Amino acid sequence: MLVVVHTVTSGQRLLDVVRLLAADLRIQVVFTIGPDVFHNGVTELLGRIGGVTLPWHLAVREQFDLAICAAYGGIEDIHAPLVVLPHGAGYNKLVSRRQSGGATAPRGVYGLSAQELIRDGAVIPAAIVLAHKAERRRLAKSCPEALPVAEVIGDASHDRLVASSCMRHSYRRALRVSDDQELVVVTSTWGPESLFGRHAQLLRRLLAELPRNRYRVAALLHPNVWFGHGIWQIRTWLADCLRDELALVPPEADWRGALVAADHVVGDHGSAAVYATICGASILLVGDARSDVDPKSAAGLLSATAPRLRLGQALPGQFRWAAASHHPERHAQVVARLTSAPNQFDRNMRRLIYRLLRLPQPLFPPQPDPVPPPYLIEPPDRATHEESK
Repeated sequence: MLVVVHTVTSGQRLLDVVRLLAADLRIQVVFTIGPDVFHNGVTELLGRIGGVTLPWHLAVREQFDLAICAAYGGIEDIHAPLVVLPHGAGYNKLVSRRQSGGATAPRGVYGLSAQELIRDGAVIPAAIVLAHKAERRRLAKSCPEALPVAEVIGDASHDRLVASSCMRHSYRRALRVSDDQELVVVTSTWGPESLFGRHAQLLRRLLAELPRNRYRVAALLHPNVWFGHGIWQIRTWLADCLRDELALVPPEADWRGALVAADHVVGDHGSAAVYATICGASILLVGDARSDVDPKSAAGLLSATAPRLRLGQALPGQFRWAAASHHPERHAQVVARLTSAPNQFDRNMRRLIYRLLRLPQPLFPPQPDPVPPPYLIEPPDRATHEESK
């Protein structure tokens, strides 16, 4: 089986799939790096896991029994039945299209549009993984030709977040949160309209305004932020925040444990804030990028219903209000729109893979595992001291 990793984000999602094959000696998994402008960091990701990796120019010359991916660059060149998955919280991002002659077409949902799924009049994937049955209706409007190969499988991150709820204390300990502190996790997607793109100074404000004895501040930045600007650059930009006790989770760590540990999440229109609705934290959004997400998606619903953090007002009172007014089921509608097959991803995904491989499944039922604890980037002074020892 060929695993096509375009970006670190898509690679992290695909690792949730290949773990379903871990004990099967009949299946050899081979990785390749697909063409993408944000491919930085993928080589290091594959090196850390020790996967056999083929260069792209060789991978597209070989025949495989199955291929999987979570992005779309170059997929028409793959010689195998292809399974495509979303690399975020379902299919939610609206992207601009170009027609012949350079004219701008109406924006479409990334992953559900003919531009990604069809080449030369033919549907490329053998299977399109959907998290929710409502996505079938959206696909029927945007690319009806692909509907016969679409399957409602579920959402791996949803299921693993649910399975990780029992590990909350361990995750808080890994993030160095004391028992009497509330954890504020700041999440940012990438791009000029993201929280980090427009309001990077918010991290410094939170560290300065929130009392240390009551709050601990952590940050989750999208891998495209890290690898678009460079790890050195992000660490340099945030060096003063790290010295001021910001808990900064690096891009190679599993981000999901921080959401389970959180008491409050400050986010934007990215997937991390959507997944935070599963974990019971209060959610405050920054900015209004509803024009960038499909209103029919879980991200669109959260953007339309979640309270906003008011940047012109003092921050401590807003978090006191968030704690007093929040109840864990506040975003139940968002969670329900995220997946219509809760806790079924592993079972359904493994069934799909083995059907396409024409192999009988292993007898033991797959179970979603808790995610590993997150870890932190050390402040510059401490990191230099550790390296000198």
